[in-house]
Amino acid sequence: MEEIFSVKGTNLTIKIPAELDHHNSEILKVRADQIIQRKNIRSLTLDFGKTGFMDSSGIGMIMGRYKNMRFMGGTVIAIHVNERIRRILTLSGIYKYIDIYEGLPQQSKLL
Repeated sequence: MEEIFSVKGTNLTIKIPAELDHHNSEILKVRADQIIQRKNIRSLTLDFGKTGFMDSSGIGMIMGRYKNMRFMGGTVIAIHVNERIRRILTLSGIYKYIDIYEGLPQQSKLL
C-alpha cells in the first residue's frame, strides 16, 4: 500500500486520495496537523496525481493547512493537478494563495 504522508527534511508531501470528500478530508486534516507540529514542517506539497473528485470539504482542508503553514512561515503547493481539480481550485480562489502545477514544479508550468 502506498504511503499517503511522506516527510523529507522540513517538507511534508500528502498524496491526496482519489476522492477528497468529507471523510477523507477529516482524516488528512487531523494527521497532517499532527505531522506539521511534531516535525517542524516548513513546506507542504499536495499531490493530486490520483485525485478525480473533490468537494467543498477538500477546499476547506486545503485552506486550513494553508493558514497553519502561513502562520508558521511556511508554504503550500499543489502538484500533478488535472483539469478537473484545477478548475475546482480556480473557481474556489485557492490559486490566489498556493502555487498549482500540472506536474512537478521544476518540470511543469505554473497554472
